[in-house]
Amino acid sequence: MKPYIHKVHYYETDQMKVAHHGNYLHWMEEARVDFLLQLGCPYDKLEEMGIISPIVSVTCNYKSPAFFNDDIQIDLVNIKYDGIRFIVNYIMTNTKNNKIVATGETTSCFINKDGRPISLKRNFIEIHNKLSNFLDNK
Repeated sequence: MKPYIHKVHYYETDQMKVAHHGNYLHWMEEARVDFLLQLGCPYDKLEEMGIISPIVSVTCNYKSPAFFNDDIQIDLVNIKYDGIRFIVNYIMTNTKNNKIVATGETTSCFINKDGRPISLKRNFIEIHNKLSNFLDNK
């Protein structure tokens, strides 16, 4: 899988051109959606199939500031999937100086449109197999 690169936009920064802390959560989401796309499970297709994946917890640890126009490489590491929950750890690195700007973790689950938990293994075996096979081959 290719890492996700996010260029820090001007509107994401304060007057000192430092990225606002809330944007890192958006970047993690962008990287997670990109990961699913690369895996062959585009998020829009999952939703069309009736699969929704809300975030149930998120953490972000800030290490070094990101600035306007920096390219931030977001690597998804230590991914866990048990058929219902999807846990992803992130390392966000400034490509200009290789400094880690933040680390984070998201936990999401899989639910149907009625908000009920669903097992991908039982209900969407193709999606389950793509996630499982990726993790087995890491």
